[in-house]
Amino acid sequence: MDKNEIIEILQDWNFWKKDLESGIERPTYLNRLKDFLKTGQIVVITGARRAGKSFLMRQLIKSLISDGIGRNNILMVNFEDPRFTELDTKILQKIYEVYLEFLNPKGDVFIFLDEVQEVSGWEKWVRTIYELKKAKLVISGSNAKLLSAELSTLLTGRHIDLEVFPLSFQEYLIFNGLDLKDKLDFAGKRVEIERLFIKYLEWGGFPEVVLSGEKKKLLFHYFEDIVNKDLVKRYKIRKPAKLNSLAKFYLTNISSSITFNSLEKFLDVSADTVEKFSHYFEDAYLIFFLKRFSFKVKEQEKSPRKVYAIDTGLANVLGFRFSRNLGRLAENIIFVELLRKKTLGENNLEFYYWRNSQNKEVDFIIKENLKVSKALQICWEINRPETRTREIKPLLKVMEKLKIDKGFIITQDLEKEENIGEKKIKYLPLWKWLLFDLERY
Repeated sequence: MDKNEIIEILQDWNFWKKDLESGIERPTYLNRLKDFLKTGQIVVITGARRAGKSFLMRQLIKSLISDGIGRNNILMVNFEDPRFTELDTKILQKIYEVYLEFLNPKGDVFIFLDEVQEVSGWEKWVRTIYELKKAKLVISGSNAKLLSAELSTLLTGRHIDLEVFPLSFQEYLIFNGLDLKDKLDFAGKRVEIERLFIKYLEWGGFPEVVLSGEKKKLLFHYFEDIVNKDLVKRYKIRKPAKLNSLAKFYLTNISSSITFNSLEKFLDVSADTVEKFSHYFEDAYLIFFLKRFSFKVKEQEKSPRKVYAIDTGLANVLGFRFSRNLGRLAENIIFVELLRKKTLGENNLEFYYWRNSQNKEVDFIIKENLKVSKALQICWEINRPETRTREIKPLLKVMEKLKIDKGFIITQDLEKEENIGEKKIKYLPLWKWLLFDLERY
């Protein structure tokens, strides 16, 4: 590529002569990125494809410009632009040299590299720029393992990471024009909140999907991109149909227990291949697996795992089902919210499911700062006495066993508190659990 071709592409992705669309601000991530940038380390943004990483980079660039950084001092490169035909360190260096020649920046330079995993050998170039103090660097990628492997090899101790997820329910409300400031706002808008929550359950929280009228089409497209670009192409999968079938099986069976051995016959491949594919899904932020709670690590590893999707919209559109199972969707929403809190570093959070030898189960056991602190049971419809008894019994068992004083049953709309012996059970609507800190209850 000649330098005129390169600068033409770069002009489309940069704020040098014009403002670019930066979307609705996501302060939780943006403020953290601004703090990370001050450390002087390489800032690494990872997360699911289409979760909003590129727009967060634009929001950070916009914030830097507002703080007085010259537009010419910021370079943004999108490596998914098909006009970049050869992606290696040579083109990276050429892009950098063309940028310096045409923009002639004075002072600190900020370089943003979007979907950097597309570039072969990128980490060596990034390390060189970092060590020579040529620029402050922000990079993004959609594959956790590839980035972490490359970063740990050459950039140990030089980077700080942020994982980005689809919209939380609070962000989802803001994207739908509901920016609620206090409990009075919530009280006055409860009907609207509950209406939007059902849409959130159904369509999930990918930002573009939330704002689009073509939700189903977009979700199909996202799935195909994740499978084909992040998995089949990158890992050179020889049996893409098997990979596709396993992904759709998991999306159909969210919030269910699985073992890799049990899926051998379903896919007609070995359990080792099922396990390998499953780890690929986690690396690409598509599917996640939750371990059973045990004080013994060996028992955790041998027990069945529960499967969850990054987004309920994907599960609804790609999974095969005859009816909506709102309870399973609700459980998936809680899993992703807990994962979001964990990656944001809240209280050294860990979480598991609990099951005893009689197969009595509690959906989530939460451990904070080395202490088991909460037990959560999800029951969407709990009006029938036999249903309530079925859900409470294992919850009380685990509370007794793990010395937890207060348990939660997350519901569609029931909100109340009851004492059973010395234990306290709090019933709480899921939308409220998502919007308010659990510690307040």
